[in-house]
Amino acid sequence: MNDDTTPWMKLLRELFGDDADDALAELERMGMDPAALANASGMAASPGMMDHVLSQIRALMAQSEGEDVNWTLAHDVARGVAAQGGDPTVTAAVADTHRAAVSRAELWLDAVTDFDPSSLQPRVWSRAEWVEATMPTWRVLAGPVAVSVSHALGGVLRGEGDGEHSERDDELAAFGIGPGQASGIMNSVSPTVCGMHMGQAAGEMAREAFGGTDLGIPLLTESRVALVPHAIADFAEGLEIDDDEVRTFVALREAAHVRLFAAAPWLPGQLHSAIERYAGAITIDPEALDSAVRDAGAGDPAKLQKALSRGIFAPEHTEAQAATLESIETMLALIEGWVDDVTTRAAAPHLPHIGQLREMMRRRRASGGPAEDVFASLLGLELRPRRLRDASSLWAALSVRLGPDARDELWSHPDLLPDADALGNWEGWVEKYVSGDDAADDMDRDLEKLLSGGYAASGDADTDESNPSEDDANGDSESGPRGDSDPS
Repeated sequence: MNDDTTPWMKLLRELFGDDADDALAELERMGMDPAALANASGMAASPGMMDHVLSQIRALMAQSEGEDVNWTLAHDVARGVAAQGGDPTVTAAVADTHRAAVSRAELWLDAVTDFDPSSLQPRVWSRAEWVEATMPTWRVLAGPVAVSVSHALGGVLRGEGDGEHSERDDELAAFGIGPGQASGIMNSVSPTVCGMHMGQAAGEMAREAFGGTDLGIPLLTESRVALVPHAIADFAEGLEIDDDEVRTFVALREAAHVRLFAAAPWLPGQLHSAIERYAGAITIDPEALDSAVRDAGAGDPAKLQKALSRGIFAPEHTEAQAATLESIETMLALIEGWVDDVTTRAAAPHLPHIGQLREMMRRRRASGGPAEDVFASLLGLELRPRRLRDASSLWAALSVRLGPDARDELWSHPDLLPDADALGNWEGWVEKYVSGDDAADDMDRDLEKLLSGGYAASGDADTDESNPSEDDANGDSESGPRGDSDPS
């Protein structure tokens, strides 16, 4: 019997319980000297270090007990990742400068849309404060996928499957864990790894997020403009454009998003529901996950967390899931296109570099910015940049031909918006919408069905793509009549 008072045996006993002696014997059989390892780690000479390691292990296991995902760890990891490279507290002077940019943005937006600004005071946050404000929404949106991954990962780590003896059984047996069983630390690995994965994604987003709407989806529970100065400053670096101009441009986009979500109260809920529906139907490729676990090594949670970003989702979508995915992509494109058109019109008389800023933002989205990376990593959801340009051209055409009021009236109900097919042929859709009696008849029929509750939700069109249209086909002119809500 080994001496349980030695640092090494205390650690093994904490990890493996009654199986600690078997684990130690296996280490010795493999030629490892536990005493030498303890000395090399510094634990033998520092009881305080040993106690710290054990306290961390106890806390980790306690956090994960009874949870599919360790959300406390996700929060802590997100805070840690967000703080990498520095996360200074926002000073009063910096906050005042950014609130002034929001005030200017709101005044300019008043000239191009009748959607009301938020009645809440804008927030100016550090990255850590952004994490605190958005984590509840992250948990709702990505939680179903994280739980699915956790269950699948737990099965792989415990060697569950066909019931036959496997290499995984041999690997676990080397650490004193019998087939189909997992002692304390193994039970916490899956929730721990998934918590790390969630926290890493949220933290990386926090490092580049300008505010609460970078994803095109409201991440805050309230209708409020929020800005993150550190991220905006990083974006401005190297642009050779005055910082105040960049700051105001970002504030315009954030404020326009907030106005849209407040004016169309159905929109945030429908987006969240669609993403939850899509995420809840995601399936894990067990072979890909098992391969990732083998490559990373079951004993290294950090490597396991990194492995989860490598194609573990089943490549094929169900028919219903494909339709939901297309609906999400179309709605996000329409949101982004509206914001792009409205902010360009609002900024044109005031910001001399609006064209350059607009193109930089588009490139940021098209090249896979933080929003796209996070969605691809957590949900396997990749936006189509081509759709963003089509949507912007659609809203620009409506602004010129009908005016802001008729353009914005389309957001009064989801069934009035173009679907995926219409967005792929936006010129034809706009032409039909603004032309004579046919368009008016279609609108009358739509409204009649809405009032009678008999209209089926759109968004089930196929995913056929047409060639990208010329950007800014209709220009950024403010000219054209201000139409009313009747397109005829």
